[in-house]
Amino acid sequence: MADHLEASVTLPSDPASVSTARVFVAGALGEWGLPADTEMADAVRLIVSELATNAVQHTFGQSPTFTVDLVLDRDEHLRVGVTDSHPRFPKRLPAAVQQDNGRGMVIIRWLTAEYGGRLRVMPTREGGKTVTVELPWAAAAAEPVAGALTAPADGELPGR
Repeated sequence: MADHLEASVTLPSDPASVSTARVFVAGALGEWGLPADTEMADAVRLIVSELATNAVQHTFGQSPTFTVDLVLDRDEHLRVGVTDSHPRFPKRLPAAVQQDNGRGMVIIRWLTAEYGGRLRVMPTREGGKTVTVELPWAAAAAEPVAGALTAPADGELPGR
């Protein structure tokens, strides 16, 4: 495999784009050798689903598009980033039992920790932000699993 692989897509801030982002990520990861039926592929799709949904729902129309970036460095680290043009950083909300949303970042933090990765939120030069999850690519060697996590359909978020 190459030392450095990149893939990127910019999508409209529309709920239908969440599904498009997941399909894009699944395709890129498959091209890079990560089978769709692995736990890590499921985790990455769920992370992208949550980040894309946040970019659509929580930018209050101030970000007409969002960008999903994937970078694989030396078969060691996979970086997944979602950039939007809204300046507000994501907030960790209390996850009350009756709450319908607000748990996306909790899910992302848990998956990132589960795979030994790290989460960063950085401002962009243009005044927006990029939320980046970096995961060790070695975790991609996991065996396929039956009934692994499934990303929600078209912008729906489990437990949100």
